[in-house]
Amino acid sequence: MAADENTGRPDRAAPAIELVGISKSFGPVQANKDISIRVMPGTIHGIIGENGAGKSTLMSILYGFYKADAGEIFINGKKTEIPDSQAAIRAGIGMVFQHFKLVQNFTVLENVILGAEDSALLRSSKARARGELKRLAEEYELQVDPDATIEEIGVGMQQRVEILKALYRQADILILDEPTGVLTPAEADHLFRILVGLRDQGKTIVFITHKLREIMEITDTVSVMRRGEMTATVQTSETDPEHLAELMVGRKVLLRVDKTPAAPKDTVLEVENLRVVDDDGVERLRGIDLNVRAGEILGVAGVAGNGQSELLEVLGGITRATGTIRVNGQALDLTGAHSDGQSRRARGIAHVPEDRQHLGLIMEFFAWENMVFGYHHDPAYQSNRLLMDNAGIRTETQAKMERFDVRPPNPTLTARSFSGGNQQKIVLAREMERDPQLLLVGQPTRGVDIGAIEFIHQQLIDLRDQGTAVLLVSVELDEILSLSDRIAVMFDGKVMGERLPSETDERELGLLMAGITDTEAPHSVEEVEANLAQTQGKVG
Repeated sequence: MAADENTGRPDRAAPAIELVGISKSFGPVQANKDISIRVMPGTIHGIIGENGAGKSTLMSILYGFYKADAGEIFINGKKTEIPDSQAAIRAGIGMVFQHFKLVQNFTVLENVILGAEDSALLRSSKARARGELKRLAEEYELQVDPDATIEEIGVGMQQRVEILKALYRQADILILDEPTGVLTPAEADHLFRILVGLRDQGKTIVFITHKLREIMEITDTVSVMRRGEMTATVQTSETDPEHLAELMVGRKVLLRVDKTPAAPKDTVLEVENLRVVDDDGVERLRGIDLNVRAGEILGVAGVAGNGQSELLEVLGGITRATGTIRVNGQALDLTGAHSDGQSRRARGIAHVPEDRQHLGLIMEFFAWENMVFGYHHDPAYQSNRLLMDNAGIRTETQAKMERFDVRPPNPTLTARSFSGGNQQKIVLAREMERDPQLLLVGQPTRGVDIGAIEFIHQQLIDLRDQGTAVLLVSVELDEILSLSDRIAVMFDGKVMGERLPSETDERELGLLMAGITDTEAPHSVEEVEANLAQTQGKVG
């Protein structure tokens, strides 16, 4: 689209972004296949799809990280070559990454001007930037202290800095990749208000997320990708989550968790005054008390980095601690020779770790080898005193892969050969098929396709109904609310409170996640930010 001859401004009737016939392969894997999409100016355009559908690759091509094998890019109607991110910035495109690109010990102001200094004299660059930052903050409700260092502010404020960086570089098009993954519900709501304000000021927003609720809440138009292809683009007001899920997966998906009320029995896990101090002397767990009964799921909610990981690692025998942990009334060793994972497994504890690739699998080993890790000393896997029954293990792995719908169900492929969702199913099958008395499960659906989420949720409910005690850690509040029978909320290494899912909501849980116990009183986003910032240095 050429600029208007009289004003020199872009023709607002043409797409802000038009991608035509974009294809990109990485070796034998075709990440994008003949994709065409039009994003109209002044709109919030969502892109949704399963893990590995090609969303991030497509946006990386638009931002100059990758070069397409075929296809054309038009910005405001003008064919544009984008060989690198500097060319994207010159074309008016800014990108806010899921993992922020900020220098932690620099100030907000220094991060905003980094790479965009207007002279060798930083003093003049800073002076000009300070005024521009003040204008942008007032115009788009992006208030942030320009003199605060990044390590002093919370993740929600850091995200504002990323947006300010793009606006400072005069971006008219903003790409946001999974922008709510590290935010509390209150912060996410504030972000949405900022994005609506940006849209109303004429900015164009591309919003990438795997959360159907967010797509329905914030976008004007949504494009759906599946297996590297664009399957549909629809007006958000003319669709619903069920239809979008079906477009993503290619079949109908049950979006709610279908479960009956729990029937909890005896207490399986008791935790009292649990404390962990890391190698730097930082107290990560600060007197945790909780319990889980047979036949129930206790969900642990919290912003990442507030002690949930350490809790799982202590219970799973990875990290040492002080305090008391009892399983079926018997104390566990927390510091001695029997404080390891093997001793935990012998006590009927199974552990699905948060990081499947580093703690749950050995990526270069075969699926059948991964399926018995941690349990390989079991006499059932021995053919004699020296050798393992590899043929028997492969046969058993094949059966487990079929029961857990691992695709492809081939035990002789390496773990690296499977998608993230199928890697997760391998770990789940290994741990859940042991009929554990206590299942520890961290982020069970992180990076997992929506169809696999449905399956994993049902497996957890089935295990609960069979009488297993389940401790679930997740940063996804939808997941916590739908799966849990009770919810404990953690902040700064402490349990802030417990709630029943039927008697709470995302707002109350979000305030507890920010360390605010007076959930009945009104609280501002700034108060939430200030509380979260208190833990920022520890998390970092």
